[in-house]
Amino acid sequence: MRVTVRLFARLRDLAGRPALPCDVPVGASVGDVWRAVVAAHAALEPFGGSVSCAVNEDFARMTTAVAEGDEVAFLPPVSGGAPACR
Repeated sequence: MRVTVRLFARLRDLAGRPALPCDVPVGASVGDVWRAVVAAHAALEPFGGSVSCAVNEDFARMTTAVAEGDEVAFLPPVSGGAPACR
């Protein structure tokens, strides 16, 4: 089955594109999608333990099942921002 993968920030930069199709077997999980993406873009592998993910714009876990036509997003950890208000 085919899902669309969306990559954000540093992941997008390393893959060289913001989105890509991904074919995974029926019954696949978000983790299976991540492994398929890493197989095609090895530079993403170091982020595996820290990425956040979403399925169809809802935050998800790596164990979440995916279905044909789903959109799976991967977001790297984010840091920085404004200092705390005092």
